Amino acid sequence: MFLNYIKNIWLKKILKNKLHNSKCNSVVTTTKSVGLLLDDSTNLNKNLLIDLLVRHGIDKHQIKIIVYKDKINKNEVYSDPTFGFDHLDSNGLFRPQVVNDFIQTPFDLLISYYDIEKMALVLLTNESKARFKAGFSTINTNLNHLIISSKLTDYEVFTNELFKYLKILKRI
Repeated sequence: MFLNYIKNIWLKKILKNKLHNSKCNSVVTTTKSVGLLLDDSTNLNKNLLIDLLVRHGIDKHQIKIIVYKDKINKNEVYSDPTFGFDHLDSNGLFRPQVVNDFIQTPFDLLISYYDIEKMALVLLTNESKARFKAGFSTINTNLNHLIISSKLTDYEVFTNELFKYLKILKRI
């Protein structure tokens, strides 16, 4: 417990330096591929969120999902790639290859669908090679290009606002 606290403080320092040195890599392209970063502890309706994205014109096969869990049971099989705080080393690097593959994928849009700052989620959002990032206003505003103010459970409000602004920005 104490070591996790120290690790969390160290990772916050690493993140602060990375955010300070980050460059905007946003190139205007149409949105075809979407990365969806979810926090499992919030009991989200993942299927409803995916259906709303599909309804707005995103191909279901172009949506890649990764899920954060506070506690990962090694004996349990998960339907989507899953990671946790324990998968981070003290340098802020993720150990599982599936997480690194998600980070390296140049999505047209990364949706950070979480409203509580957890170090693993924030680091993954920051490290992602996505061209455009969207998330909630309760998270560090330096992480995302588009910040949406809505409740986590208001899926329709979030997706409507997201696609309204993507249309204004000529990304769809």
